[in-house]
Amino acid sequence: MKSIINIIGSGFSSLAASCYLAKAGYDVTIFEKNETIGGRARQLVKNGFTFDIGPTWYWMPDVFERFFSDFDKKPSDYYNLEKLNPAYSVYFGKNDFITIEDTFEKIKLAFEKEETGSSKKLNKFIKKAKDNYNIAIKDLVYNPGVSPLELITPATIKKINQFFSTIKKDVRKEFKNDRLVKILEFPVLFLGAKPSDTPSFYNFMNYADFGLGTFHPKKGMYQVILAMECLAKELGVHIKTEANIEKIIVENGKAKGLVSNGKDYKCDIIVSGADYHHTETLLEKPYRQYSETYWTKKTFAPSSLLFYVGFDKKLKNVNHHTLFFDVDFDLHAEAIYDQPKWPENPLFYASFPSKTDNNSAPEGKEAGIFLIPLAPGLKDTTELRTMYFKKIISRFENLTSQNVKKHIIFKESFCVNDFIKDYNSYKGNAYGMANTLMQTAFLRPKLKSKLVKNLFFTGQLTVPGPGVPPSLISGKLVANLITKHHKVLV
Repeated sequence: MKSIINIIGSGFSSLAASCYLAKAGYDVTIFEKNETIGGRARQLVKNGFTFDIGPTWYWMPDVFERFFSDFDKKPSDYYNLEKLNPAYSVYFGKNDFITIEDTFEKIKLAFEKEETGSSKKLNKFIKKAKDNYNIAIKDLVYNPGVSPLELITPATIKKINQFFSTIKKDVRKEFKNDRLVKILEFPVLFLGAKPSDTPSFYNFMNYADFGLGTFHPKKGMYQVILAMECLAKELGVHIKTEANIEKIIVENGKAKGLVSNGKDYKCDIIVSGADYHHTETLLEKPYRQYSETYWTKKTFAPSSLLFYVGFDKKLKNVNHHTLFFDVDFDLHAEAIYDQPKWPENPLFYASFPSKTDNNSAPEGKEAGIFLIPLAPGLKDTTELRTMYFKKIISRFENLTSQNVKKHIIFKESFCVNDFIKDYNSYKGNAYGMANTLMQTAFLRPKLKSKLVKNLFFTGQLTVPGPGVPPSLISGKLVANLITKHHKVLV
């Protein structure tokens, strides 16, 4: 009989781990608490509109290609990918925006138009970012975070200073134009921390942005989840939905099974792609590695207030991805990281997938996703959600010079309480644990439990960190760790 592995959750990291483990010969079953798979990357379908509930940005296409190539497949075997042009636009005031197009040459022209001489500086900056990308994404992030020695390579020794400087310092040393600074600092928000707390080395995100570009899978990001589900099933993975996990069974210090909906499911190994903090609450206290104090001291990536809106007309003056940076970035960041509270004037992001994809909305209509980053753990009420929607939709109308309020067919919202209810997310965070210097690589929660044999973790709270590409990598890392130390019983 094959060794049995039970996996908690069906997000990107869990699905990736399931594929690698099934390929290695294990009998793998995924347990998902919700009705549909995908974790944070689920879909909302309503009145002919389709929204990605979670991630909407497809960056680092090479990571997806690398994942599928491990199974002799290509992304194009499962979904169609389109490079967006423009990638996104950024509003700074009424009818005042900068558009980031689909090639580095065009982006340099946009920078030069904004600040004379900036294109040369950008060339130099992105060259360094590309170098870091090649070191990080092709090498470093595929380490399991077991030892500090993983970070010490001939390439990283040359860049040691970049671990002790910050993105904010580096960007502002080269660029004086505040608008260009904001555009260059924006990608690190995907890592869940302020530019002033993110090591310079992470400027590889700027290469992901300007060098590789922004893509869209036809029919949305959920197509990637469906592709991974298809691959997993081809490899023999079993998937149970509406299978909430109530307990991890431990006998003599060894993981022996799960309790789901009152029933025991015995196994040899457990992998949890669910929230790390929540997973440890499924264990008796002596088996928990990290105390509540440990978690409260960590820097978590933001939560979000999201709105999914159906409009009865096509909208003007917006692109598929549009950022609204017309208010003070530092004040909003302070409300997320330094003194957690609802921001008075929030920055926000909007996505209109129907600008690219006819599948997102009925003909002549527009699907809109609006996101406000928030501190995790905030009080979340219907009244606050309503107030903040009014705030951003009024600003949206003013900045883009159009009336949209009376064209709203419906709106759904998703915030802190929903992240907790649907994903057992610690304090309702949306992206996991931030990648600050003291939360990088081996300093993050471990893939392998130190207190329970045969219990492993994957996903955004462990290595390598937040985001979709890192989640795919995390699934591979945990699978490698298991296959390295556990022989498959047949």
